[in-house]
Amino acid sequence: MKEGEPPIDSSPTGGMPKTPIGRWAQPFVRFFQIQSASGFLLLACTAVALLLANSPWSASFAEIWQIRFRIAVGDFELNKPLLLCINDGLMTVFFFVVGLEIKREFVMGELRDPRKAALPIVAALGGMIVPASIYLLFQSGQPGQSGWGIPVATDIAFVAGFLALLGSRVPPSLKIMLMSLAIADDIGAILLIAFFYSTEISFVALGFAAAGFGVTYIFNRIGIRLVSIYFVVGSGIWLAFLKSGVHPTVAGVLLGFLTPSRAWVGTPGFPNVLTKMLERLVKSSDESTQKQRHRALSRLATTAREGTSPLERLEFGLHPWVAFLIMPLFALANSGVSIEVARLGSPVAIAVAAGLVLGKPIGI
Repeated sequence: MKEGEPPIDSSPTGGMPKTPIGRWAQPFVRFFQIQSASGFLLLACTAVALLLANSPWSASFAEIWQIRFRIAVGDFELNKPLLLCINDGLMTVFFFVVGLEIKREFVMGELRDPRKAALPIVAALGGMIVPASIYLLFQSGQPGQSGWGIPVATDIAFVAGFLALLGSRVPPSLKIMLMSLAIADDIGAILLIAFFYSTEISFVALGFAAAGFGVTYIFNRIGIRLVSIYFVVGSGIWLAFLKSGVHPTVAGVLLGFLTPSRAWVGTPGFPNVLTKMLERLVKSSDESTQKQRHRALSRLATTAREGTSPLERLEFGLHPWVAFLIMPLFALANSGVSIEVARLGSPVAIAVAAGLVLGKPIGI
């Protein structure tokens, strides 16, 4: 080993240099690898938000989420408060990852059977129709009649958090079923809000979004695998949804469904392909041409990357960010509800509670 080089891990699973920062980061890495850790963090942020919203600092806490972020290019401008940056921006990434997980199950998991795939969709429909019907039963002809959409939605972020909290105690098939149900329910609620509660829907912007999805599909078919290209197109689709009046998280789910789920280098043939690439690399090391060595290394990197599908790379790469940053931020920003005991007995509150507590289980 040359002077100044980090020691090499000689363990069977090692081979990478040991560095001080690597050793210092190990406790954090182990924490992030614990499945239930993200659930605990989500609950902690929820509790903190509730405490602050019902404390003497509630006004200051609410003001934090109204801090505005502005991006302007010529006549184009995005000017949103922090709350909407989280709900419309970061949560799109969350829905994108959920879309990846659901597609993986459709392609190679529990949802390959059409009957199993239809079950969460039908359950979600029941979970929307019955709560709305119970709400209207309480509020028909009353001032709060138009609030029937309130008990319709299921907050998928908290569903994912509680499933993570339970960890391996929940069977994988049940997790997929619940996540599929929650996302179908959430998308249905978003579309209901868009078409029944939105006053302005831009079909021009939706047309641009549809064109973006078309471009994404064509890129998939011709074999473009660079994530950066899809990021650019996906950003345009997100922006079109943002300007359309339909919640942009729908774009995240649809982009997740469009992500390629097949690896170019299949598992059976991967060792053979890798062996050939390594032979070329060894051969190039015996030659004086640096360009040939660089080309061999580039092919080896491509082979290793294409041993997994873009869906798997994105899912595993984004999952820690979603679990330990986006979801806790969402809980912190949206759980700060001021609890007023006197209003818990109001007709609207009773109708919402009945729709959620009775309507959701009965409908599902």
